[in-house]
Amino acid sequence: MVTVDDVRAVALSLPRTTEHLIRGRVKFRVQRLVYVAFSLDQALMGFAFPKEERLALVESEPHTFVLPPTADLRYHWVDAMVAAIDVEEMTELVTEAWAMVVPRRVARDYFASPSI
Repeated sequence: MVTVDDVRAVALSLPRTTEHLIRGRVKFRVQRLVYVAFSLDQALMGFAFPKEERLALVESEPHTFVLPPTADLRYHWVDAMVAAIDVEEMTELVTEAWAMVVPRRVARDYFASPSI
């Protein structure tokens, strides 16, 4: 099972990321754009994800992914059940969510880096 510490290690390794505790919830963001956030009980990890693709993701793996609350459907966002993902999948989800909120040049330079 993935932990907040696992996500923290990945997220804080990504350029421009900062961690915040907002109303008891751990969130990772680039400037004002949140790209990963945990529920209060840390059972769900919400992350930036293209609106156009999220229904297909949820339908393909309903035991892992769920739609965000109705009020949040306007955002590019989906939730994952933390107990259902492993570190490798979490790393991919967090990295792709980060790439959605940083300038394209920053993401391009990061992915072009030989250390990846």
